[in-house]
Amino acid sequence: MRKDRLLTSVFGATALVLLSLPSQAQQASPIDALSTVTDEMLLNPADGDWLMARRTYNGWGYSPLDQINQDNVANLELAWAWGMVPGRTQENPLAHDGVLFLQNSDHVIQAINGATGDLIWEYQYEKPEGVSVNSIRTKALYGDNLYIATRDAHIIALDAKSGQVVWDQQVADVAEGWGYSSGPIVANGVVVQGMTSCGNAQPGGCFITGHDAESGEQLWRVNTIASGDTPEGRSWNGIPVESRHGGSAWISGAYDPEQNLVFFGVGQPYPWNLEIAGLLPAAADPNFTNDALYTNSTLAIDITTGELKWYHQYLPTDSLDLDYVYERILVDLPFNGQERRQIVTTGKIGIIESLDRFTGEWLWAQQTVDQNVVLSIDPATGEKTINPDVIPVIGQTTFNCPADPGSKAWQATAYSPRTQTLYLPMVEFCSNTTVNPLDPGQVYTGGGLQTYSRVPVPNSDGNVGRVQAVNLTDQSTVWTYRQRAPITSSTLPTGGGLVFVGSLDRKILAFDDETGEVLWTSPILSNSIESFPISYEADGRQYIAAVANWGNGLGRLRNLTPEVRLPNGNPITLYVFALPE
Repeated sequence: MRKDRLLTSVFGATALVLLSLPSQAQQASPIDALSTVTDEMLLNPADGDWLMARRTYNGWGYSPLDQINQDNVANLELAWAWGMVPGRTQENPLAHDGVLFLQNSDHVIQAINGATGDLIWEYQYEKPEGVSVNSIRTKALYGDNLYIATRDAHIIALDAKSGQVVWDQQVADVAEGWGYSSGPIVANGVVVQGMTSCGNAQPGGCFITGHDAESGEQLWRVNTIASGDTPEGRSWNGIPVESRHGGSAWISGAYDPEQNLVFFGVGQPYPWNLEIAGLLPAAADPNFTNDALYTNSTLAIDITTGELKWYHQYLPTDSLDLDYVYERILVDLPFNGQERRQIVTTGKIGIIESLDRFTGEWLWAQQTVDQNVVLSIDPATGEKTINPDVIPVIGQTTFNCPADPGSKAWQATAYSPRTQTLYLPMVEFCSNTTVNPLDPGQVYTGGGLQTYSRVPVPNSDGNVGRVQAVNLTDQSTVWTYRQRAPITSSTLPTGGGLVFVGSLDRKILAFDDETGEVLWTSPILSNSIESFPISYEADGRQYIAAVANWGNGLGRLRNLTPEVRLPNGNPITLYVFALPE
């Protein structure tokens, strides 16, 4: 098949698009029949599609497909595989009408035939020199476009059928350190994107923006660092706005169409040592607090106007990098005998927490793994009492369970309506942590000047990896699976009564969603599974897809299991499994 490479200049950046010229093979490609993604499709997606990061607006990460089920999952076999561009990635493929959309490291975007693994088109965004080559976790489909975000703070709409650039919106200046690490969510004609890379001492911290899906025009902006003469603005211990740092919104949000609200999580203040940040010791002036809003919070934002309707902060004055930035899951379930419309999230501490998503009222919390950070939680308000022994002091060492990267990290939890159960990918570990000095606004990214000696939890049996199933109607633990190697992917429950998850030791596991029994284990793959597995349908056949790679987040825990050896060069491969034809 002939292929031509087209070169286009877009806002000073070079865009490379690889297009397949007409041939008999291309005429049979599913891209020809790719349908426009409507608002109704996003509200009620086809069972075989995966159109956004967590598949549906409610953030469940659940596939209703049931062709692969408890009775036949043992027969799963490799359907095809695709080698990806070298570099770190935390990829979340998308699927629509049998076409897979894949983002490689270095912003190589590809459309692939989901049934055969054949490349349909390829686009590469050329970043300025010095910008990170690590790719973005997520993307979004809407209308006829595929929406991506870049490491140098651009949002781009690509034609989903051709890979051609439709528009390119620069949101912030990469020269000031801004950039994205996750893609957008699109709802009601608005592309909503959280800014990241807030650890470069930029004044005023990060923000969330809404953009017109047709043009990319910015419609609104919500700052994640509070300011002004309000209780929220006075929550930074009296330090000026230009000295307030952090508040990264680095995971895509969820959307409630009933309220037209998008829910985003916000990360911690920078630096994590709060003496340097100016948040400790607390100011004597009673007009000020040192809660540092809106860090470690859920923000409920009107997607049309950008108005902040309410917020809830889970962990004020965070000095331990214990983000509450992760996925938000929307469920309508009883609590204390009354049906409540809830928003559920789990931070790095591994504590599940629920709010009323109409009011922001705190409802309940449930601890999962062992931790020594939170001594108690007020059952009425959710306010936490923090163990003073774990708060870091420069030059001293504290014992923390957990520390960065958290007992629950960016690997997403998922919810199954079949079982009303949340499935959590977890790790069990502690750390001897020593904090060294940093300049104001800097961040201990990936360790940096923060020294870790990661160790097992006290009296450990040696198992680090854990999958926990928690029923959200009564917060009871349904089952727990534990193994030696860390669990390194998001969970994927399906309509076939299965839960898929990936592991540092290069395997994908499938569990019975009700009992936790392991029903299938993949062959040993090329690398650990640090990604977001999905399930999709092409030509009437169900597939399970996951990217194998290493070098992100929980991979830093491999010193706990030194016998788990990974290959040199960090090969990256998309693996796709199906039942025999």
